[in-house]
Amino acid sequence: MTRLPAPMGLLIDRNKPVSFSFDGREFQGFNGDTVASALLGSDQWLMSRSFKYHRARGPLTMAAQDANTLVQLPDEPNVIADLQPLLPGLQVTPQNISGTLEKDKDAYLGKFSKFMPVGFYYRAFYKPKGMWKRWEPLIRKKAGLGVLDLEFKPEYHDKAFLFFDVVVVGSGPAGLSAALTAAEAGAKVLLVEQQPVLGGALTYARFDLDANLASGTREQMVGAVSNHPNIRVMTDATCNAWFADNYLPIHQGKRMYKVRARQCIVASGAFDQPVVFRNNDLPGVVLTSAVQRLMRLYAVKPGQRAVVLTGNDDGYLAALDLHEQGVAVAALLDMRPQPASQALLAAVKAKGIVVHLEHTVYEALADKRGLHVTGVDVRRIVGQGRVAEQGQVLDCDLLCMSAGYMPVYQLLCQAGGALSYNDTRAAFAIKGLPANLQIAGSVNGQHALGNVIEDGRYAAAKALAALGLGEEPAQAPEADSARVNFDWPIFAHPKGKEFVDYDEDLQIRDIINATRHGYRDVQLVKRFSTVGMGPSQGRHSALPTARLVAASTHRNISETGVTTARPPFTEEKLALLAGRGFDPYRRTPMHERHLQAGAKMMPAGIWQRPAFYGPAHERERCMREEAECVRNNVGLIDVSTLGGLDVRGPDAAELLERMYTFGFKKLAVGRTRYALLTNEQGVVGDDGVACRLADNHFYVSATTSGVDRIYQQMLQWNAQWRLEVDVANVTAAYAAVNLAGPQSRKVLEKVCTDVDLSAEAFPYLGVREGTVAGIPARILRVGFVGELGYEIHVPARFAEALWDILLDTGKAFGIRPFGVETQRLLRLEKGHVIISQDTDGMTHPGEIDMQWAIARKKPFFIGKRSVEILEAQPLKRKLVGFKLAKTQPLPLEGHLVLEGADISGNVTSCEYSSTLDAIIGLAYVGAKQAAPGSQVPIRVGGGQIVSATVVELPFYDPENKRQEL
Repeated sequence: MTRLPAPMGLLIDRNKPVSFSFDGREFQGFNGDTVASALLGSDQWLMSRSFKYHRARGPLTMAAQDANTLVQLPDEPNVIADLQPLLPGLQVTPQNISGTLEKDKDAYLGKFSKFMPVGFYYRAFYKPKGMWKRWEPLIRKKAGLGVLDLEFKPEYHDKAFLFFDVVVVGSGPAGLSAALTAAEAGAKVLLVEQQPVLGGALTYARFDLDANLASGTREQMVGAVSNHPNIRVMTDATCNAWFADNYLPIHQGKRMYKVRARQCIVASGAFDQPVVFRNNDLPGVVLTSAVQRLMRLYAVKPGQRAVVLTGNDDGYLAALDLHEQGVAVAALLDMRPQPASQALLAAVKAKGIVVHLEHTVYEALADKRGLHVTGVDVRRIVGQGRVAEQGQVLDCDLLCMSAGYMPVYQLLCQAGGALSYNDTRAAFAIKGLPANLQIAGSVNGQHALGNVIEDGRYAAAKALAALGLGEEPAQAPEADSARVNFDWPIFAHPKGKEFVDYDEDLQIRDIINATRHGYRDVQLVKRFSTVGMGPSQGRHSALPTARLVAASTHRNISETGVTTARPPFTEEKLALLAGRGFDPYRRTPMHERHLQAGAKMMPAGIWQRPAFYGPAHERERCMREEAECVRNNVGLIDVSTLGGLDVRGPDAAELLERMYTFGFKKLAVGRTRYALLTNEQGVVGDDGVACRLADNHFYVSATTSGVDRIYQQMLQWNAQWRLEVDVANVTAAYAAVNLAGPQSRKVLEKVCTDVDLSAEAFPYLGVREGTVAGIPARILRVGFVGELGYEIHVPARFAEALWDILLDTGKAFGIRPFGVETQRLLRLEKGHVIISQDTDGMTHPGEIDMQWAIARKKPFFIGKRSVEILEAQPLKRKLVGFKLAKTQPLPLEGHLVLEGADISGNVTSCEYSSTLDAIIGLAYVGAKQAAPGSQVPIRVGGGQIVSATVVELPFYDPENKRQEL
């Protein structure tokens, strides 16, 4: 292992060597290396094989912007070696190989590429009928997408929330300048950088003949940023998307930060672009920015003899860097007639480097095994994409190329920006951004260092003006005069293998053939050919693809455009999305009373609710005693978590008529009605009770977890319907209790004297407004637990007073509080369904015997047509009640119902009922198993099968006499 001397190697610590293995061989790198830089430091260029043709591949970008270095770790496939930090003892293996890395048995596939044209799989594998089943195993075996570690234990991931005045994405010179400008004006700033250190291109690129200009500028600006109290810096962090109102998901390590910014400045930079020629994918063919990264960041000498191919002046600067680090530059090939800077041309020639103007590489030559570049076929450019018949061969072990730059536009297009292309200047521009999003630097078309820094200040000034912390800047900085993109860096070869997309092994002819099949739109070309669908997501294929499509369809690039950029910006682990997040919970206004009474609390949606009252280890006893109290005397439960929606206005009944399945226009004032809601697909979405308090006023309850969603849906639908109605979510404004049991009327009569509570005056499903112990209340005579009962809704500030008064008054009648788990047992005895527990994302009313809740004569409700279609089809499953002897094992929610050897359903609710002295439950079963008296097998814990008996619902008080007392 040899490395360049300091000051090369910004990221490595030479005093901390690190040993690791690759492909069974031992290697050594340094702390701060990536797997790729450590391998290159030992002259190991071959790292992987390509997806389709198994061609030899090595690093292209050294910035994790390509799939050429995908490797396998013991516990993770598809790891980008450019990005993976080097760790002691790390075991790395290549992937997508058949045989060995150096002698891949599937490399012969490249010789048959003409028999595998673009899209051939669409036309080859589906016929004759049934052949796909034979092809699929072979294709999956050849796909080579790494190996999952099935013994891997999930790691901890979480989420956090951050809020800033200004978030700056990218810490290159533009980002540093923008962050400093905003912070100096008093804004609270977050600076996000994907790399381990700040500086962006200042860490590796050369901006002038003075090799120290970049490092000096970086040292000064980074020092100012790091010491500024208004700036928070996040390195090794990726802003992976842009969502409305500057919501930015930022990944750092094992945490996802959900960031909100009042203003956002994107200084994301630009992607160096490859030149397209034969064998442009050989190991040793890299971007000029990649070799500069290797030298300055990792002190790796990338080769002994190099050729530089460029379409801009940055190639001259890279040639100077190579020469100064001891790499012989055999030639500099400039595809342009002249460089923009004659001083650079003179400086390069003064180093003895031969410059060929209007020349390109026509073909990269490989060693006998095709594992590394050994030379290049150099030709004069004689037209667009055409070269001279004869050229010369130059020996080299390194080919550096740069056709120009593509702005890192992904976040900006996600924000609604439009990427345009000036065909005359071969330059990009991004327009149509929202007012709270600014751009700066090379993503904005600025490339000269001074212009980039000034553009950062200008973007910050615009953001500050929007925040009221400064004045609107008078004039934007002048645009760069020099062109950075060569307009046609694509050179077809009769033998092909000029790769447009390295990820998918797509050649020039593949893109052209796609257009000849009729796919003229670049979006359709992408889908037909899979160009841009690989891990690099078009970072280096989007522009050449657009150029080829434009030329093939006789249009210009501004007309064809590039493919749509969608989130995420880079790959993200599912663990980050599923990781433990900020988990707020709410307490009802009576929460402290429950704790004082010894409640065992449980989560219910975002709420904390009493599960039961008593020691945790005595759950069954506590539930039994609470249930018996409700059945025989009177119980009190806090139901404040039920959603509450106030619906007022001349069209209040019409809104409910359209939202819910039942009819509400003829509902009498003072009455309630069950309210079932389905979605457009006819699936049961929520339920509750609608109370008519006045002709134009309804009070509607919804499930604890569903009320926010239902409220949003009401507003969303009414934005379309434009009814005269106002909907207010009053869940937090009210507290509620359910007073239930045969003695409940006697308790309530003691404290409610202005409402006639007799059965004749206040029948079942009635609603009244009055006072309870002087507290204004809405009283609903409904019963979820199957007993005479009253739901009492009062303003939240009176909640504890109501709770205390009812418990005190009820002492004479044996009252006691009961919890959610007891309530669920009691409702199970009555066969009442809990939405989202006993239903799922496919349940329609017919499967849960809810046809009675549908007003058939109504012309419309949401999902009506879908419900009718579903009801016309034979039932495949049905929710039924079942019983088991109490001596049998207790089935749990989710346990499977069997029909022969097949799964026909699952248990949704199950408990032991002391009232019935049996195990009872609800379960989905096959349609043929749903008849009462049927025996259905249920697989319980340990694989044991128990036989349950299907019974008629409800289990308890089938004639409903107790609720109607």
